[in-house]
Amino acid sequence: MALASSVKRTKLHHRSIQCEGFKREDGLWDIEAHLTDQRSYDCSYDPEHRGGLIRAGENVHNMRVRLTLDLDFLIHDAVAISDETPFPICFQAAKVMPRLIGLRMGKGWLKEVRERISTEVSCTHLIDLLTPIANTAYQTMHAALEERAEQRKREDKNFTRKKLGILDTCIALASDGEVVKRQWPEFYTGAKHE
Repeated sequence: MALASSVKRTKLHHRSIQCEGFKREDGLWDIEAHLTDQRSYDCSYDPEHRGGLIRAGENVHNMRVRLTLDLDFLIHDAVAISDETPFPICFQAAKVMPRLIGLRMGKGWLKEVRERISTEVSCTHLIDLLTPIANTAYQTMHAALEERAEQRKREDKNFTRKKLGILDTCIALASDGEVVKRQWPEFYTGAKHE
């Protein structure tokens, strides 16, 4: 379903972010994001901006980030490539992404990212890709996480699963809602007897 129509307008900018998740044969997971920005008009700049002109439809930004994770969301590798940027110096920002190796995705992890990669050596757009990468990582690894939890329950009758980080993050995953009641009854907080 499309959004309701708006008033007459002119498109000026198009940003595309695509994310993909892959299971590797070594048991790790690759999560990749690709960002492009294009404008619908020629952009005249000073000579530092690619000779002073970025034509309509050309990429202003064309960047990729890949994080390699284990099932505990620990980052084993982090790489980035900036194929097209407005300034020549922007290409250097991709080199600092390996500083993320050893971090664990989870609550507050983006603060840790900023401690390792300051804005003076980084690129706003590369760092911005880390949020959809984290979301894609969870979506990619969800089935394997559930399978691992079930395996642990079968192997250890005293196994207690810790509360899932996704609970209470949206209407569907409310602790007192039907989805949690059905999928994760051990975390359901609604009425016990209906």
